[in-house]
Amino acid sequence: MHQLLINTTEGTAKSPLLFDCNMDLDNKIRELAQTCLVDESQFLVEVILKAKAGPKRVLVVLDGDKGVNIETCAKVSRALSNAMDESGLMDDNYTLEVTTPGLDHPLKLKRQYYKNVGRGFKIHTKDKALLKGTLMEVNDQRIILRQEIQAGNLPAARHGKIELKTVEVLFEHIEKAFVMVSFKKIEQ
Repeated sequence: MHQLLINTTEGTAKSPLLFDCNMDLDNKIRELAQTCLVDESQFLVEVILKAKAGPKRVLVVLDGDKGVNIETCAKVSRALSNAMDESGLMDDNYTLEVTTPGLDHPLKLKRQYYKNVGRGFKIHTKDKALLKGTLMEVNDQRIILRQEIQAGNLPAARHGKIELKTVEVLFEHIEKAFVMVSFKKIEQ
């Protein structure tokens, strides 16, 4: 999913021509960024263009099947910056930021789900349900979550009884999905 953010002055309508121009720019930056990836385990999540007072901001979000480190972001940033400058793609000054998705960044691609099997997830469905659980399985149509449900009326930590429930969620029903980071201490 592409996200285009354009700041306009209050009361000014967005020009369809400007939108088309920026969508075309978004696609061209996406194509250039694809050629700058270091290896095939990396992939482009999205390109976000922000136009406001001052230079345009180009945000390129990368991910990888085995993660992406800061050195890779720097290499892609340098290569993409050079490619954009050489192509004359940007008429004005711009700020380029190459980053990885943060914890507050919802998953955009199915490929991101595959790399996170076994991790905790929080899913907002299109019917406004909130599901939390461990991602157990992924295929092209759906994911399977394992949820821990407390048994009885007492909190699970005090009661000691937890029931496991498996939930299947079709991708078409997912509004947003986030990887949850756990800071629980693992007992040995």
